[in-house]
Amino acid sequence: MFGGWPMLLQVLLVLVVVDYATGLMAAGTQGKLESNVGLKGIARKVFIFFIVAVAHQIDLILGNQHMIRDATLFFYVANELLSIIENGGRLGVPLSNVIKQAVGVLKGKSEGGNKNE
Repeated sequence: MFGGWPMLLQVLLVLVVVDYATGLMAAGTQGKLESNVGLKGIARKVFIFFIVAVAHQIDLILGNQHMIRDATLFFYVANELLSIIENGGRLGVPLSNVIKQAVGVLKGKSEGGNKNE
């Protein structure tokens, strides 16, 4: 289904679990913990693995080089890392200005470019 269990998939699994847990902690400390939001979060996390499975199927069509799957995994690994950093900020964990700026830049790029366009 995923073309084996590569280390990158294991890393993604750990990051997904950590992101979900830190998201719950942040929501709880902010008084925003709701079961329907938590269920939606679980559905989103499961969907990530569906996308990885689809990417692997595309790789099989293209010759089984794992390029699409791995690119998909790298994207979601980066996305989960950003989310974990944001959750840390919501929890009050001190973050350096460099990390805050990098997260802001990366979020801006992922949301469709810069504001000057």
